[in-house]
Parts: sequence; structure tokens; C-alpha cells
Amino acid sequence: MSPSRFSLTRYAWLSVIAALAVLALKLGAWKLTGSVALLSDALETCTNLGGAVMALLMLRLAAQPPDDEHAYGHSKAEYFSSGFEGMLIFLAAAVIVVQALPGLWKPHELQQADIGLAVAAVATVINFAVARLLALAGARHHSISLQADSRHLMADVWTTLGVIVGVALATLTGWLWLDPLVALLVAANVLWEGYTLVRESAMGLMDAAWPEDEQNVLHAVLGEFRTEGVDFHAVRTRRSAARRFVNFHVLVPGSWTVKQGHDLVERVEQRLAEKLPYVTAFTHLEPSDDPCSYGDEGLDRM
Repeated sequence: MSPSRFSLTRYAWLSVIAALAVLALKLGAWKLTGSVALLSDALETCTNLGGAVMALLMLRLAAQPPDDEHAYGHSKAEYFSSGFEGMLIFLAAAVIVVQALPGLWKPHELQQADIGLAVAAVATVINFAVARLLALAGARHHSISLQADSRHLMADVWTTLGVIVGVALATLTGWLWLDPLVALLVAANVLWEGYTLVRESAMGLMDAAWPEDEQNVLHAVLGEFRTEGVDFHAVRTRRSAARRFVNFHVLVPGSWTVKQGHDLVERVEQRLAEKLPYVTAFTHLEPSDDPCSYGDEGLDRM
């Protein structure tokens, strides 16, 4: 198991513990006030907990080294985590709508709103702190599970802030219909977040190309070697959570020896490793003065 990847599980444990604490606080705020908006906020936190547990399991699996059955490693397991969290969000949104709609026609009085909102505010501070920590760790280690968890927590932060404002206005103005209305807005917000997570997971499982900024770095590195009289084509990239794979053909003068070509390829791969972390390059050496070298640029050899 890769020590650097396995160490990410400590962030997942932090997310699980934080989700349990925040869920307890939000359920307490709902019990104090009877607010359907605060209940909807607590239901969203249930998805945080489920997603954090799934992230913990998938991070452990993704950290496993390549084996005979998974020669390219297990890093794609992280996509199942973010996809699962997205599906939980869809379920939470449906429950929120069911809970909130009756309140539009038959709103009820809110109790101890000041204490309940203070408790919700404490939960928001915890979520914000953990979200920032996960975002930094996810970016540093290129972990889609931690990044997805971070974005979900930040969405939860904004959701709770909106709920606090909505419940406060309902209490101050007496417009009790604001409470279920805010809950429905929460449902719309979490639906969008769920769609984003599921879409990103699907793109990863379908071997999507590298992001534009990473592709720019790749082509800049290849450009450095073009000044030496070589060229590249059939460049293809795909991502697998933190892992990056790239295939390309290296066109060199036909008069070069095998060793000259090999030495060039070694330098290209070393340079890529310096500029981009977790990159595995697959290269194919070809003579630039042979017409056959230009007939295999597609995915399928013609």
C-alpha cells in the first residue's frame, strides 16, 4: 500500500468525526426550533456522513499498489466515493422536498429560534474549518475523494448560512412560510451539488482527458525537446483520480541508434515527472523519415 496515499485516510477519519458532531448539533437545533429548514440542513449533513464513510473506504482501496488483476493500480476507486456521495445528495434533496412542501400551506410556529440558530452557527464553523483542511489536502495530493468531500462541506456551509438567515427572518417578521421556502431552496442547492459530483465521477470512469492546465504543461515539456530535431504525435491523456496516464509517439531521425532514441525518451519521461506528479508515460519510438510512422496516429491502427 502506498504510504503517501494511505495517509489520506486520516483526513477521511476527520471528516467522519466532524460529520457526526455537526449532525448532532443540527439535529439539536431542529429539535429546539421545530424548523423544517434546519431539519433539511440536518438531512444534508447525513449525506456528509455517508460520503465521508465511503471516502474512507475508497481511499484505503485506492492506496493499494498495482497487482496482477489491476496492473494500473486502484486509484479509480475514488470515483465511486464521489459518485456515491452525489447519489446520497439526490436522496436527501427528495426527503427535504417531502418535508418542506406541506409547510408552505400550513406553516407552524418556531420555538427558541435564537438558541437553535446559535447551535447551527457552531456547526457551520466546524464544517468550514474541516472543508478548508480537506480542500488543501485534496489539492496537494490530487485526491478527488477529498476534493469532493470539501466541496460538499462548503456547500453545506453556505446552505446553513442561508438557513440561519431564512429562519431569523421568519422569526422576526412572522412570515412563517419563509421557513419551508428556505428548505426548498436548500433542496435545489444540494441537487446541483449532487449533479456536479456524479458528473465528475462519470467523466473519470470514462477516461476523460487531463484538465486544460495540465495539458498545457505537457505540451510545453514536449515543446522543449522539439528544438532537438524530434517531434511527437498521437498524444493521448487520461486521468484516474490522482494518477495521470499519457501515451505519445516520439519521432526521431531514422539515422539515430536505438540507444540515442532510448536516451531521449528517458529524458522526456524524467522531465514530465518533474513537472507533473503521479504521471505514467507510455512512449513509442518511430523514425520521422518513414511514411509508415504517420499512419498510426488514431486509436485503432489502420
